[in-house]
Amino acid sequence: MAIPENGAPGAPTGGFRVLGLLLLVYVINMIDRHIVSILTVPIQRDLLLTNTQMGLLGGFAFVVLYTTAGIPIAWLSDRYNRTTIIAACLSVWSLFTGFSGWAANFTQLLCARIGVGIGEAGALPASHSLISDYFPPARRARALAVLSLGAPIGTALGIFFGGWVATTVGWRAAFLVIGLAGLVLVPIFKWAVIEPARGRHDGDAGTGAATPQSFGVSAGTVLSSPIFWLLATGAGIAAIPSSGLVFWLPTFFQRGFGLDLSQASMFYGSIMLVGGIAGTYGGGWVSDKLGARTPAAYGLVPACAFLLAVPTCLLALDAPSLLAAWLLFVFWQALAIAWLGPVVAAVQQIFMPNMRAMASAGFLLVNNIVGAGFGTFVLGFMADRMVGLSGGEALRQSMQYSLGGYVVGAALLAMASVFLARHPLIRMARAHA
Repeated sequence: MAIPENGAPGAPTGGFRVLGLLLLVYVINMIDRHIVSILTVPIQRDLLLTNTQMGLLGGFAFVVLYTTAGIPIAWLSDRYNRTTIIAACLSVWSLFTGFSGWAANFTQLLCARIGVGIGEAGALPASHSLISDYFPPARRARALAVLSLGAPIGTALGIFFGGWVATTVGWRAAFLVIGLAGLVLVPIFKWAVIEPARGRHDGDAGTGAATPQSFGVSAGTVLSSPIFWLLATGAGIAAIPSSGLVFWLPTFFQRGFGLDLSQASMFYGSIMLVGGIAGTYGGGWVSDKLGARTPAAYGLVPACAFLLAVPTCLLALDAPSLLAAWLLFVFWQALAIAWLGPVVAAVQQIFMPNMRAMASAGFLLVNNIVGAGFGTFVLGFMADRMVGLSGGEALRQSMQYSLGGYVVGAALLAMASVFLARHPLIRMARAHA
């Protein structure tokens, strides 16, 4: 998993340290975001919430401002110090995570989750941009895959920690402790991470990287790119079943297999950890290896993974035993998350360095509104309306119906691979390397 630092003369070194700290920030980001899923049952019981309301908390409540606030914050990240912006975002979302523990009703918890979304909005686009200036194009998919390990690690830790805390001292304490952990990391991150020169690994493709662009120019460039829309929409549609399953599987295991909260957290947390780490880094590694021959690999690798995820998940949802379910869901999780490194790397490489945070924010806007926004809500909505079915069976069928998103997403990413193979900025960066 080692990635060379590739420091340039006179430029910041310590790529391993920076990548490690960005990973830690992202882990906390994902714990804050997904801890709601494992706490669904006690939150519903204490606040008397429906499945639809929980779907809103896990989807639209978080996504609405996470996606919209991410655009202006990303534009600032393309113009100003990215480390300061990430530290500020970490402070805001950690405070609102703590506030979630004080919520007394749906409205208060909704407002707290929206606050978390605002804080988390700017961290990931700025992190993507930083990594692109610490690592050259040939290793970016792997570096971005290492950063993306924060998704499975953070989700798994949120499930482990949330389940343990909820069964010992209550779900409110889980929010308070995680919020405090983020605030402790803020000064450490700001002290340890140095702002690098933009575009220092991109040769002619990085020319003019230090020149700030207006909001209109940056947004217009991103939005007018057909390949951007293929990548963002493809990943977003495929994220509908993924995000829905990530949110609702802990509840499915409790209702369908009769597990209690602690058992479900350990069972599903191990799936997210093992499958997530293997798939995230594996997708980046395979894409960089095949990408040395053709950039089309950054679209084709995740497309193939999504297609394989469909039969794997269908088998997992009907598994006859917990062991069979665990093995199949681990494989599904690896396939469902393998897109992170290659697709994010592709988005970074098709734009100039002074627009990369904006491009990342635009990508996340589409991906989260389509995937996270609809996935959790739609699955909960369908399950509520499957009259005559038990809770576990209703969730099972709603999950099965959602898997068509993988097929559509794979088709769009396969189309994007054709454009990646001949993109001029990718060719210039490869010539420089």
